[in-house]
Amino acid sequence: MLSIDQLLVISTLLGAAIIGGGLFVFSSFIMPSLAKLEPSSGIAAMQSINVVVINLSFIGTFMATAALSVVLLIINLGGAGSMPDRLTDLGAVLYLIGTFLVTVRGNVPLNNELAAVDPSAPEAITVWGRYLERWTRLNTLRTGCSLLAVLCFAVALTLV
Repeated sequence: MLSIDQLLVISTLLGAAIIGGGLFVFSSFIMPSLAKLEPSSGIAAMQSINVVVINLSFIGTFMATAALSVVLLIINLGGAGSMPDRLTDLGAVLYLIGTFLVTVRGNVPLNNELAAVDPSAPEAITVWGRYLERWTRLNTLRTGCSLLAVLCFAVALTLV
């Protein structure tokens, strides 16, 4: 039978995997596809995506995984520091800093900046070019951190 701690790690692993996979598709083919469109079309599409993504399934999973990561760190406070605990902590930190914080401090402000742009305005081309490069670079970072967190959680579970 699985312990509560193991169930928490499994739940956090699944959340990080779902988020990491969702972010992966953006860096691997959605953003390159949008970059091939006329800037006004790419901007309009991304503006729509940024509105639609604010939904219970995505934001709920994104936030719940961050909350579970905090819970895992709290549970391990003052612990013996076993290898599974250290890997769980590393996975939680990777998700919290590399995925959650990068999103909040990097991608969301870029999304807000893009939301204020009129896709047909002349300056939209400059904003779009900068957005594509920065947003995709940050997204690739948060993708990698989510997937590394999954790896840490998975290895921790095998060592229990």
